[in-house]
Amino acid sequence: MKGRPSRHERAVGIVYGEQCGETPSISISSEKSEADEVVRIARRFGIPVVENASLARSLSPLDLDSQIPPSLFRAVAIVLAHLDRPQRS
Repeated sequence: MKGRPSRHERAVGIVYGEQCGETPSISISSEKSEADEVVRIARRFGIPVVENASLARSLSPLDLDSQIPPSLFRAVAIVLAHLDRPQRS
């Protein structure tokens, strides 16, 4: 991946459900070429990827394992609801 421009400015992973209690938290955060690698690996392992640059910018300053702040609950809930919907074939 060296020499290529980054496709993703940032990548932020969110863990939710039984793994983290009631509030989603940050599981990974990366920028530039590392973000590209995180997205590539997530896709390879079947982890859903949602591209939302604005939300990634808001979440990326948070520390790993920190809970999503209440001010971002709505935005994160919209993304999670999108992931929980059955996908049409």
